[in-house]
Amino acid sequence: MVRVKICGINSASTYRAAVEAGADWVGFNFFPRSPRYVAAAHAASFQADGPVRRVGLFVAPTEAMIAATLAEVTLDILQLYADAATCRALRTRFGLPVWRAVGVATPADLPHDDEGLDGFIIEAKPPVGADRPGGNAVSFDWTMMRQWTAPAPWLLAGGLTPDNVAAAVSASNARAVDVSSGVETMPGRKSAALIQSFVRAARGDVPA
Repeated sequence: MVRVKICGINSASTYRAAVEAGADWVGFNFFPRSPRYVAAAHAASFQADGPVRRVGLFVAPTEAMIAATLAEVTLDILQLYADAATCRALRTRFGLPVWRAVGVATPADLPHDDEGLDGFIIEAKPPVGADRPGGNAVSFDWTMMRQWTAPAPWLLAGGLTPDNVAAAVSASNARAVDVSSGVETMPGRKSAALIQSFVRAARGDVPA
């Protein structure tokens, strides 16, 4: 079964919607420039019954930045926009699994060793002029993944929606997907109905 991460969770109602839809992971965006930014103390207040793991997204993180966040909210995984050496150092420092975000345009951009990390978020490189390294609703040629021997677990991200996620999974052979803007009605505001539709579509469980 394809696993699903709903990223950019910034309200208690959206957190509940993701858990109720059967998401495997929920992501909290701690990058202040993002419309999906959430304060750590606010994220800590979100609760719902269900087995879901909490992922913290950081851009150009420092040790102090992550330590301050973890002092307020429990996280299971760190998703980092940083070079491999920084990611390894932070993995050692905090003892948490680390997923490194990798922007790709060609097969040469794909990682070919695990870099001492626990996984990768594979998404399109940000467009020219973008002020964020991810969350830009941009996709790439998913078929390039078929020739790639993944060195570690990975999630397919970037430009995914309830309408295209099944095709993306088929084209890429992804076993896990990550969505943020694709389940929103406007930047930073997610729809429970779209979350439900996305999870069903990703897993091939679309009502007739």
